[in-house]
Amino acid sequence: MSASSTFRIVLTQQITPGREREFEETWLQVAPDAAKQPGNLGAWLVRSTDDPSTYYIFGEWANEQAYQEFQRNPEHLEHRKRLHALRTSFSAAAGTVVAHLPGVDARTYAEQAG
Repeated sequence: MSASSTFRIVLTQQITPGREREFEETWLQVAPDAAKQPGNLGAWLVRSTDDPSTYYIFGEWANEQAYQEFQRNPEHLEHRKRLHALRTSFSAAAGTVVAHLPGVDARTYAEQAG
């Protein structure tokens, strides 16, 4: 599979002030179930450096079909309810990777992290 066939999703979430830690803990509880789904290539939870109540979830999937099947998974729907209760707003953007250019230190970083 080439990198250009992967599907990426970016979820932007505004968390209720004071519930950020709870959101992080909840995400860490439910995210491993997503990681077990066919076609899931990984996910990242990122807190904004500009606003500590804003989070981004980056997801990578083998293709859009795998992501759409995951979206219909009953377990995922229950997990979404738990996360929804902690946020005040939500938006999503998605797309297919058309090019990937690894940085000069990508391999070294991956080896150290892995």
